[in-house]
Amino acid sequence: MTADPPLVLDIDGTLTRPEGWGIDPRVFDPIRAWDAPVVIATGKAFPYPVALCHFIGVPELVVAENGGVVYTGDDVFVTADREAAQAVLEAYRAAGYETGWGPENTVNRWRETEIAVNLEQPIEPLREIAADHGLEVIDTGYAYHVKDAAPNKGDGVERIAEHVDIDLERAVAVGDSVNDVSTFEAVGRSFAVANADETAKAAADEVLEDVHADGTLAVLERVRGSA
Repeated sequence: MTADPPLVLDIDGTLTRPEGWGIDPRVFDPIRAWDAPVVIATGKAFPYPVALCHFIGVPELVVAENGGVVYTGDDVFVTADREAAQAVLEAYRAAGYETGWGPENTVNRWRETEIAVNLEQPIEPLREIAADHGLEVIDTGYAYHVKDAAPNKGDGVERIAEHVDIDLERAVAVGDSVNDVSTFEAVGRSFAVANADETAKAAADEVLEDVHADGTLAVLERVRGSA
């Protein structure tokens, strides 16, 4: 039997339930049974994808914070500095705005390289303040991420591939957002779920008919044993 291809999977919008929130438990068994490396590449803070790998039962190969933190399974690489993003947040607050996550702000509590802002908050002043600090704001459909423009998911995936000896030409990626475009460019085959934004759809090799985890599960079934 032909081996499974390496996988690169986003979380939000890609492994989530069809209604859009919460990991769909149907993805656990297929990912755990995959006989090639699985990289989780997400905009979430570093602890979240690590915990997901624990719960699924797969090795921790993680690109977090849109490439800001990369874990090869042996070494953690922090590729950006949170100080600039924190300065943007302080200026945003001084202008009368907030992150929108409540007083404990667990969304940002463990972030090491960027700041995430709730989509209900105004983006234009956030973009202006970020630009003044030499940073960018990306809208993933789940949050506005204030980040250094240099790190991205694709670079993180390439770093892991060098360490784990993954042939990225054989790799398959699934995503839903502008922050997945660099991942799509790094692998041999890329799929955008039906709920993906237009930038991700344009960058993917194929746009799926199904949304969220339904689309991802369809890809896994199709490409299993195809490498």
